[in-house]
Amino acid sequence: MGIGQALAASEPLVMLARRMRDSQDRLAAISPLLPPAMRPHVKAGPIDETGWSLLAGNNAVAAKLRQMLPALEAHLRTRGWEGPPLKVKLLTVG
Repeated sequence: MGIGQALAASEPLVMLARRMRDSQDRLAAISPLLPPAMRPHVKAGPIDETGWSLLAGNNAVAAKLRQMLPALEAHLRTRGWEGPPLKVKLLTVG
């Protein structure tokens, strides 16, 4: 059995891959709403039953994202994502 087959046979890894893809798809959906200079500083974070996290590269980006949360969540709803609330977290390196 190859590594791809082994990974596909693991339900936890399949679920993790699905969540990662969902997180990236959501970020792609809201990216056009973000100011162009801000986009490189926003990353897709984890998604689970309690929420989806956007990871901000610095405090200024995090503050702007928090201001934009209602519009971002509304946009996601129009795209079919009724899911968990959107959260903003500061991306820490280290």
